[in-house]
Amino acid sequence: MDDSSAAEARAAKLGRKLTESLEELGPGVVTGAADDDPSGIATYSQAGAQFGYGLLWTMLLTYPLMAAVQLVSAHIGRVTGAGLAKNFTRAFPRSVVTLLVTILLAANVFNIGADLAAMGEAAALVAGGGDHVFTIAFALLCVLLQLYVPYRQYARVLKWLTLSLFAYVAVLLLVHIDWPQAFLGLVWPREFGSAALLTIVAVFGTTISPYLFFWQSSQEAEDVAVDPREKPLNKVPSHAPAQFQRIRFDTLFGMAFSNLIALSIMLATAATLNAQGVMNIETAAQAAEALRPIAGNFAFAFFALGIIGTGLLAVPVLAGSAAFAVGEARGWKTGLEHKPVRAKRFYAIIVAATLTGVVLDWSSIDPIKALFWSAVLNGVSAVPIMIAMMLLASRSSIMGRFTERPLLPTFGWAATAVMAAASAATLWGMVAGD
Repeated sequence: MDDSSAAEARAAKLGRKLTESLEELGPGVVTGAADDDPSGIATYSQAGAQFGYGLLWTMLLTYPLMAAVQLVSAHIGRVTGAGLAKNFTRAFPRSVVTLLVTILLAANVFNIGADLAAMGEAAALVAGGGDHVFTIAFALLCVLLQLYVPYRQYARVLKWLTLSLFAYVAVLLLVHIDWPQAFLGLVWPREFGSAALLTIVAVFGTTISPYLFFWQSSQEAEDVAVDPREKPLNKVPSHAPAQFQRIRFDTLFGMAFSNLIALSIMLATAATLNAQGVMNIETAAQAAEALRPIAGNFAFAFFALGIIGTGLLAVPVLAGSAAFAVGEARGWKTGLEHKPVRAKRFYAIIVAATLTGVVLDWSSIDPIKALFWSAVLNGVSAVPIMIAMMLLASRSSIMGRFTERPLLPTFGWAATAVMAAASAATLWGMVAGD
């Protein structure tokens, strides 16, 4: 074989490996992308606009913590073949499970309303017209996709929608970044005032969110349910090494992608809005509009269209995770692989959660504050759910021989402690009126 043929063979082999690796990306990468929903974009925009490069370090801190928590949730789903809520019913009293699911449902509905409102505002900025009309249209689109698109096709749709987040990487190409200051902000925390602490909690809340735990666990269980060749790992332990390797690659990549996009948003708003003294940014759409006179129409358009794309990804994940949690806790037939007529109550939760979000958009609740406070609510509500999840992962009665090894629980409990401390600091600040 000559040199050119050998080079072609190596290139073909590399291409096959890359294709196989991309095919393995699934629940983890979708979960990571859904993490950067319009609520998250608003939070990251506010962090960059108000504190410049000063809070970039939060992305380095959250990555190993969020990756550990998501790995635990994915392992629970793949090992048991059931989502978090169903496993909670096996390990905890019904009253505890009901409380945890109620917390999730309240946080998700509030988040859906905030995300839909942001999508409507962004579409109105780009295309003109009334934002409420766009909000309703996006809500209907999200519901129809979940009701009538088969699960495997729907999963591919969600995977492709993750590409919309590259809009925020593109924005970085259009603005000037002070890289020395950016690197300093990435490794040296220096903002700890009361306003900074509240923003840090919001960043943690939108990065380590309860709905992501339920979604990834349920999607791993769903993959087992729809593929007749797959079984829960506690029934076929020989499949565990390959499945754990896939989950690890998928999750670590997905969480890295999520944090890369968050960093891009914080960098872009720090380099433009904060540098120009524009610090009062509280919605994703407001951040996009503020970019226009500073960074130009292309940066504005990329930012605004990214809000819509990630919202189309995040709203179904929020509604779906709520439906999985409620349905599993109540013992209903659940799963996106079922047609609506066979899982009426499961899909009713999806429709109800989404439409309640639309109602919130028409209510007197200030959408500007709703986005940011939905992130804070996620941060506070995550703590009891994370405690329950970590206890679940250590129970041999649930996980069998696959109870988590020491390293992953260490990071999982560390994430729980960080979220608890951040939430306690916020609540203390609110009570003390600081």
